[in-house]
Amino acid sequence: MGTANQVTCEIRSYMREFTSHQHEFGQFLFPLKGSLEIQTNRQAIDLNSDYCFYIPPQLVHNYRSMDRNEFLILDIPTQYLPENTSHMYLRMDQQWTSIRYLLLEEANNQENISALVNLTRYVTNKLHIAEPPSIEYIHKHYKEPIRLETLAKIEHFHPVYYSSWFKKKTGKSPKVYISELRLKEAKHLLTSTAWSMSEISEELRFENSFSFTRWFVKCEGLSPQKYRMLHNG
Repeated sequence: MGTANQVTCEIRSYMREFTSHQHEFGQFLFPLKGSLEIQTNRQAIDLNSDYCFYIPPQLVHNYRSMDRNEFLILDIPTQYLPENTSHMYLRMDQQWTSIRYLLLEEANNQENISALVNLTRYVTNKLHIAEPPSIEYIHKHYKEPIRLETLAKIEHFHPVYYSSWFKKKTGKSPKVYISELRLKEAKHLLTSTAWSMSEISEELRFENSFSFTRWFVKCEGLSPQKYRMLHNG
């Protein structure tokens, strides 16, 4: 078990009964086998091998596992953590899978603690810049209508809490964030292609070119035709 001042990396298993606690250190959970139910005051997830989960210091959470399970646990003292970290649910992409492999190697070989400390510093830097799954989803689907409830469900948050969490994470509301991505793409299409307003509006999933033009004027203060002329002139 970790302490507030010591980096610890080890494999643990969890019981079927709910346990509630908090700790002075940050903690990463990487599933190896089975799943783990985790509940906070704002979130309830079923953590499986497709995701990892970071729990910040002082966050009260309940957890249990209803199946045979093994988890690779990294306990991180606060001196290694960025300021004001929040709980994060992260997809196990290629990078995080590689990190899990390296941590597993260190868990099986505790002779060189400096290697584990260096790896922990790398992990906490990744934590600082990691993109949550719902923001990844936005970047892939911003041209389509996106419901707030869909984004909240991806993070296992209540929609009302998701909005405040998102603004804390990005400095913007989900609506503004998505609109800015669409505007950036609209400007790119206007200046890098000869597409008509109808083709651009269709690409960005507007009902028609009139609604696209109205939206663009509201965002930019001039028509898309005028914008194209000014920036292609």
